[in-house]
Amino acid sequence: MRTGIGTDVHRLVEGRPMWVAGLAWPEETAGPEGHSDGDVVLHAICDALLSAAGLGDLGTNFGTSAPQWASAASHDLLAETLLRVRAEGWTVANVAAQLIGNRPRMGARRTEAEAAIADRHGIVVSIAATTTDGLGLTGRGEGLAAIAAALLTR
Repeated sequence: MRTGIGTDVHRLVEGRPMWVAGLAWPEETAGPEGHSDGDVVLHAICDALLSAAGLGDLGTNFGTSAPQWASAASHDLLAETLLRVRAEGWTVANVAAQLIGNRPRMGARRTEAEAAIADRHGIVVSIAATTTDGLGLTGRGEGLAAIAAALLTR
């Protein structure tokens, strides 16, 4: 077994679509800025999986030096990450991810996000969310962050 940890942080920009945990949040007026759609939860999950498999990180695999991934949907990044992890002989036992930010309010859609990831990618993901009680860039509403942990088995 191997474990990996992933983190991601993106600044929020007015007028960008909000993608978090693989779901669109059309009621949000600002979304994460990034090379792809900026989904911090899926990015942290990718980082955790790549880390556990010893395959580097999101930036190494899909960064700005890889223009084919510009504006990519994070679901596509996760699908490619899983192909690479599985090609190394690993199976995903589970992933836990936590969104850090004031918005979007994850509670009402948490199970929807978990089911969407499971249905699309065939992995078990548990999602939680927290705020920072007004502290830091997430507390001021300037950005979002996420942390994920992955467990892989052979």
